[in-house]
Amino acid sequence: MKVGKIAIFFACIIAALAVICTYFPSDGITVGGHSFYLPTIHDLAEANKPVEEITIEETIEDTIPAEVAELADSIVYYQGQTDSSDTRFWLPDSSFFDAFWMAAEGAVDNDRVVRILHYGDSQIEMDRMSAQLRSYMQQTFGGGGPGMIPYRTIIPTYAVHQSTSGNLTHLSSFGDSTVTRSRGNYGPMMQCFRMDGQTTLTIKAATHSSVDDAVKQFSRVMLVFNNRGERLTLSLGNKSIDTTFSDTYDSPGVGAINHRTSTPQTSFRLRTTGSADLYCVTVDDGPGVAVDNIPMRGCSGQQFTLVNRDLLSQAYDALDVGIIIMQFGGNSVPYLRSEKSINTYCQSIGRQIDYVRSCCPQAKILFIGPSDMSTREKGTLQTYPWLPTVVDSLRATVNRHGAAYWSIYHAMGGWNSMVEWNRQGLAGSDYVHFSSRGAEIMGSRLAQAFADNYRLYCLRRRLKENIKEQLPL
Repeated sequence: MKVGKIAIFFACIIAALAVICTYFPSDGITVGGHSFYLPTIHDLAEANKPVEEITIEETIEDTIPAEVAELADSIVYYQGQTDSSDTRFWLPDSSFFDAFWMAAEGAVDNDRVVRILHYGDSQIEMDRMSAQLRSYMQQTFGGGGPGMIPYRTIIPTYAVHQSTSGNLTHLSSFGDSTVTRSRGNYGPMMQCFRMDGQTTLTIKAATHSSVDDAVKQFSRVMLVFNNRGERLTLSLGNKSIDTTFSDTYDSPGVGAINHRTSTPQTSFRLRTTGSADLYCVTVDDGPGVAVDNIPMRGCSGQQFTLVNRDLLSQAYDALDVGIIIMQFGGNSVPYLRSEKSINTYCQSIGRQIDYVRSCCPQAKILFIGPSDMSTREKGTLQTYPWLPTVVDSLRATVNRHGAAYWSIYHAMGGWNSMVEWNRQGLAGSDYVHFSSRGAEIMGSRLAQAFADNYRLYCLRRRLKENIKEQLPL
């Protein structure tokens, strides 16, 4: 067959398919109990749109063009850039994070460890996303160490290695039916370990190549607990010295035992004796900012109100919390299929925000909404139909309840972006979870959002100082 005839044959086939796609029923046809769909011309065009290659931001941008170097112009320019960015914060007011920035800047001088508690679902497991935020905060304001960890490993993390022995019962507000519930006594990690007798926790610094050097040593250790017996005893040692520090706690209720080492360590052994619910251990290096990764697999963000208000408030007080991040929504998206169900979920999130604020009024609350997620619609992978409405409704609810909102959905590109992230190896085959590299990109974009906000804070402060200097006495 001649080349010309072959070309005409394929052209006819393509034309026939175009006609079929144009007039094929949009809701498909059903034959023998099976539904069949064909993509429309619009669907085919959308599927073949070129998408810019997604890259990891190697550095946090913190510069503005020389032509807008005048202070007031810089603020206007930078505010405009921030407000139009897909990685922006939606804030209840422009000075929302100012109190945190002041605390972070003064942390070293005031010998404080100001904490950012990063709660989330399985998207943040293995220290994903938290690691990039921690790196930015500690490079900017000082500090080190992996931060808050449970007394016994539940989900492995790159940030630290730990092992535990002794009689411990896991109490948790989330998880399957095999987990023991505790009627509100869970602590700031929404879970804890009940001890009767003696237990030993061994901590070793991270060795993974992706972990910052600042995380690989520690000089401050704190155990937060609820004492259920007459006396709780703690001793701290390392490989060469059995006991370098010991302390006792005789009062019932929530308390904390702190210790600082004279030089940074890469490992330690913590022995605890008594009867107590062990809420968490914080492992930090020097004053500065700590970013704590708290994954809660399978959660929708509605566990906070399950924790006793008084116990949670006392634990937060011991931790010096500056920001509480609540990253949820992905586990609920597949089940939100109407405006009514979306409104019900958003109302619940509003109650969680109000409850957490009542327990930790000094902390700023940031809610991070779900990523793009794909499902099969008419045989084609695309964004869950109600997901954009979920994102918009969550954003409005969060701001209405006085908290900030950050949208992973927008930060990754919006509608159908998950398909492209998967194509580039940045998301898994479930079209829900990021790959390690994808999570690194998203963590970098979250850190960039904070860097942009801090830059604006510094510019506004400089403008106020300049105006004050120019005012007559």
